[in-house]
Amino acid sequence: MSNSMSDPFTLIDQTILVTGGGGGIGADIARQLARAGATVIVHYRHSAENAEQVVADILDEGHLALTMQADLSQENETRGLFEKLAASGYHLNGLVNNAASMDVCDLQDMSLEQWQQMNQTNMDSAFLTTQLFAAQPKIIDGQSAMRAIVNIASIEGLDPAQGHSHYATSKAAMLMFTKATALELGASGVRANSVSPGLVEREGIRDQWPEGVERWEAKAPSASMGKPLDIAYAVQYLLSPAAAWITGENLVVDGGMSATSHW
Repeated sequence: MSNSMSDPFTLIDQTILVTGGGGGIGADIARQLARAGATVIVHYRHSAENAEQVVADILDEGHLALTMQADLSQENETRGLFEKLAASGYHLNGLVNNAASMDVCDLQDMSLEQWQQMNQTNMDSAFLTTQLFAAQPKIIDGQSAMRAIVNIASIEGLDPAQGHSHYATSKAAMLMFTKATALELGASGVRANSVSPGLVEREGIRDQWPEGVERWEAKAPSASMGKPLDIAYAVQYLLSPAAAWITGENLVVDGGMSATSHW
């Protein structure tokens, strides 16, 4: 019996690139995919120390991982990362487009540079990595390779927040990009889905934004913020054989917030 039949959620024998894997949700995604059996490429742009710690954690648990650095909003650096992976004998089966930035600025106060930088970081990187991922050979060692993409979007792509017009717009674009990717690359054996997290716990959030956390916990049916592992489990599912017939979809992981009334 194959591993995928005995455990449809396994990622054994898969190599998966997690962009922005050095911290936050990305770090927990990387750790969980490794626990599921994948060899994980932990990408970072600036946070080398954090990414190396994530890899050390994975290795300590007896799994496989390595770090790779690149500014994925730049075509030459993104292409260089994929060339280094190929030269080292790595063929990617999975791609998690998690790298992103977010800041707060009212629309009327926002500069064109702020707008462009947000969309460049959040969308150009996903566009470039998706193109290069899909350009890899379909057949490896005489067998058709599993290929799946999970894009990390946000519930703000469906429902914007004050001061987040640039961020919310980039995440709405990510949702449509996911559908377009599924449509155009499905015939070549690539699945593409997205995960839209709600408010997720991070260090210091209760001190930095107490009123926001209070509002969230009062309104969400779960009465709680999410944990990074909640997002990681969703990503694992969408990358796994269990989701083999799912593509072009968006999985909202928000503790039920999107089920509440907006008025």
